[in-house]
Amino acid sequence: MGDNVPPAARDRQDDVELEQRRSAGNPLPRRGGVAYDARMNSDPLRTLAERLLAGGLDIDQFLAAAARSTVADLGDAQVDLDRRRRCGFPEVVYGEGKTVEQLAKIFDVLLADGDEVLATRVAAEKATALLPRYAAGRYNPVARTFRVARNIAARQQTQTPAKPLGRVVIVTAGTSDLPVAEEARETADWMGADVALIQDVGVAGPQRLIARLPEIRTADVVVVVAGMEAALPSVVGGHVDCPVIGVPTSVGYGASLGGLTALLGMLTSCAANVTVVNIDAGFKGGYLAGLIASRIRQEAGS
Repeated sequence: MGDNVPPAARDRQDDVELEQRRSAGNPLPRRGGVAYDARMNSDPLRTLAERLLAGGLDIDQFLAAAARSTVADLGDAQVDLDRRRRCGFPEVVYGEGKTVEQLAKIFDVLLADGDEVLATRVAAEKATALLPRYAAGRYNPVARTFRVARNIAARQQTQTPAKPLGRVVIVTAGTSDLPVAEEARETADWMGADVALIQDVGVAGPQRLIARLPEIRTADVVVVVAGMEAALPSVVGGHVDCPVIGVPTSVGYGASLGGLTALLGMLTSCAANVTVVNIDAGFKGGYLAGLIASRIRQEAGS
């Protein structure tokens, strides 16, 4: 039935079709004693049901696929295997507070599900223990990120040419902001964005920023990482026609209050295109930029 059919009429039609299948001796499969009904299920189950009705699956194949959990229960971790479908990208692992064995178990589940791994806040000693386990693993000691790619050779054989990418430019006020900026860069890169990093162009030397404006203006979204008084996002925002994501850092002396001064300065920015994430949250700034970049890619490919 068409999309304009009222829900009540669509439900009645579903009931008629279900009764017809029962009368023909071919009832729909049951899960937990309840007959399958597409109205109660998510898109993947609807797709499976359509394949079943079309003859592409038998009952046993349908039940096996439908029973697959969207959560991997590892005991001390519940890995969300449905994140990519719902949110566009797989679950990202927060490494701080987790043991090497816990991280490895989570990585293995994500890789087995076909996802590329990104873990943040991974200490160097943990990365040293993890790298021998993953031939495709890569650790960024500045960002403290650990990434594991899928089988690159197999993927290159099957993948279609990439659609145009949204461009993310990450700008730091000072060299001391680099660890947070690198976390943002690794995150946006993991999400498939075209990423550039411009370092040390803070407001104490405004001519440095002016010289890099042509490159910054190529961005679809800019991430500005700054500590101390954090004036840079406002200045950048006044020069570009795209979103600017401010990432305050805890860099600075006493009155910087561990990044609180930078956070409040960014929150009170006069530039209308500036938005702000948490203190030292390079991952969050990079992730939001990656989402914007992914939308640009989708629109360019449509």
